[in-house]
Amino acid sequence: GVATCQLVKPAVMARGPKKHLKRLAAPKHWMLDKLTGRYAPRPSTGPHKLRECLPLVIFLRNRLKYALTYHEVKMILKERNVLVDGKVRSDVCYPAGFQDVISIPKTGENFRLLFDVKGRYTVHKINDKEAKFKLCKVKKAQVGPKGVPYLVTHDGRTIRYPDPHVKANDTIKLDLSTGQMTEYYKFESGATVMCTGGRNTGRVGKIAHVDRNLGSFDIVTVTDSTGQNFATRLTNVFVMGKAKSAVSLPRGGGVKLTVAEERDRRLQAA
Repeated sequence: GVATCQLVKPAVMARGPKKHLKRLAAPKHWMLDKLTGRYAPRPSTGPHKLRECLPLVIFLRNRLKYALTYHEVKMILKERNVLVDGKVRSDVCYPAGFQDVISIPKTGENFRLLFDVKGRYTVHKINDKEAKFKLCKVKKAQVGPKGVPYLVTHDGRTIRYPDPHVKANDTIKLDLSTGQMTEYYKFESGATVMCTGGRNTGRVGKIAHVDRNLGSFDIVTVTDSTGQNFATRLTNVFVMGKAKSAVSLPRGGGVKLTVAEERDRRLQAA
């Protein structure tokens, strides 16, 4: 008995949630340099996942260049200058994510977080009319306590008594002032979609067909506006509208160019 006790090490428990994020462990699409510090801002827990979000500090400091330091961003946010989806957010590390509307009333600007074809969140300016709504992907539609139907969206919202036609993988148009659904777009062939994960992140096209694989991943084949086909997992596909996208798209319209085409465009621009 004594010999075995010495061999079995006591289990070392992690003491609570992690508070730090090393610079090199930060998601690549934040595009932080390696040498500015040892750490990166660790996103708070919130509606979007750590690897799939963009903390407000990175958006304001590294993208918009409205501040030079973390401390300056803190001052901007604590003065309640920045709204995410119509709500004031003062947390520097608040995880904003796909489709979130970031508004800065003092400058009269609105931005929607969307991916460019390189899989990075781009600074995509939108007008006031478009800033009133966002699109949400339906993660699951179920019946809750007392027989109340509800659905859960990709950004953690619960919507009760939705339209009975809306099912998982569809997209709903959400009015940000009321938090209610105003329209929905079915996940079906011919729908306009954007890839939100994998190699094709940021590419936009129409659903050609869906391969259902029991016990494995469902694969969606998408055709973009230039006629190129690409395949991705069903979980990485986000319906943006029926025939055309319900929200304006970033520059380039979600069409991925080859390296040679990119070079030609650059030379033309120069």
